[in-house]
Amino acid sequence: MTGLLHMNRTPLLISAAAVAVFSGPVHAQSADEVEALRAQVAQMSAQLAELNARLDQVETEVDAVPEAVAVAVAAAPAPAVSHPTVTAGSATEISMGAAPEIESDDGFSFKPFGRIMLDAGWTALPGGLGLGDGFDAEARRVRLGVQGDIPGGFGYKMEVDFAGNEVVITDALIEYGAGDFDITVGQFNNFQSMEELTSSRFTSFIERAAFTDAFGFTRRAGVAVEYGGGNVLLQGGVFSDNLEDLPGSDRWSVDGRAVFYPEVGDTQLHFGGSLHYAEIGEGETVRYRQRPLVHFTSNRLINTGSFGATSEFGAGVELAAIKGPFHFAAEGYRQEVSGVPAMQDAVFHGGFVEAGMFLTSGDSRGYSGGRFNRTRPNTPVGEGGIGAVQLNVRYDYLELNDADAGIVGGTQNGFLTSLIWTMTDYTRFQINYGRLDYSDAVLALPSGDSDYGADVIGMRAEIDF
Repeated sequence: MTGLLHMNRTPLLISAAAVAVFSGPVHAQSADEVEALRAQVAQMSAQLAELNARLDQVETEVDAVPEAVAVAVAAAPAPAVSHPTVTAGSATEISMGAAPEIESDDGFSFKPFGRIMLDAGWTALPGGLGLGDGFDAEARRVRLGVQGDIPGGFGYKMEVDFAGNEVVITDALIEYGAGDFDITVGQFNNFQSMEELTSSRFTSFIERAAFTDAFGFTRRAGVAVEYGGGNVLLQGGVFSDNLEDLPGSDRWSVDGRAVFYPEVGDTQLHFGGSLHYAEIGEGETVRYRQRPLVHFTSNRLINTGSFGATSEFGAGVELAAIKGPFHFAAEGYRQEVSGVPAMQDAVFHGGFVEAGMFLTSGDSRGYSGGRFNRTRPNTPVGEGGIGAVQLNVRYDYLELNDADAGIVGGTQNGFLTSLIWTMTDYTRFQINYGRLDYSDAVLALPSGDSDYGADVIGMRAEIDF
């Protein structure tokens, strides 16, 4: 704008001079007229000077405008800038063991878990039986699941087994913990036998004791309460049937277990007992039978066959000890069945005695909360060691005869040994050998003899996370 004022001032002054020079005629004028003209020119010059002063003042004011604007802009408060509102959530922690576990400060947690167990081996049965034997293999367990906590003292667990080309729900439960008490609703193991409640990841043989499978110990849908304080564990619940068999089933049972597990010096002791009562349902049948040690054979040489029954009552005792590399375990179980056609209650028995020791230094069998737990090698493979090597022997007994009730299902005496190599906390390989001696077997030889023996070798490679 200042340049514009300077440009406009020059023509203005030229115009004023022109007015002053040419305001009168060019010919000579009289003295009075000349004097008047001079006075007029002087007046106009004064006016021009005043106008020029005003223009200079305007220029000064115009030049000051940018500086004033800059000062005003600098002094003015900065306009408010709108930013997205971010609300800080709860801190989340991810820890990594064999599998990731996600935990938040507000009490949520989520952890996947699973196991893969691949079995193979041989069965050698008397040739005259006409049964298939020899080599066989199977994916014994292929399980995936999730577990975790929910704020308020709740927990959850869901596990599915994909072995055998079918999908089976194993565990599906919700827990609530209040101090030393836990309430569980869903499908889970009812409270029969330490051997049954010990995870298959931590058992000392490829399969559990024969009576646990023969007498139908399995997961069932129900509600249970557990108390665990100090070295005492009390468990009790009401159950129906397994989720697979639940539609249309009238079965229900009451189960209870008590365990006392003190530590005496460096020895972990275990004393337990369990009771089981089940109403089977009107017009229902039961059947008790068992394979020779391994699961990959479908041959069962002792078998009661199906018979009518209304209820069953079971009672078991448990004893175990761990001291350094040595462990001992024993169980006995009595199963009584009412309502058999002969109007005489049938009674069957099973049990085992086991001892084992680690051949590697510093290793010991794990134990926690009334059951055997994970073995953690003192020097795992990959950390400068060979892992843990364990040798076990077991006598396994199952008797399915009751002459008074008219049932002859046979007796199985198993003499078993296992060698377990635990390479790391989560990987194991084991090989089992079993000599099974039968009396009153349900399948007789061509000679009619039902007392004979069978040999079995089972191997398992497993990993869990």
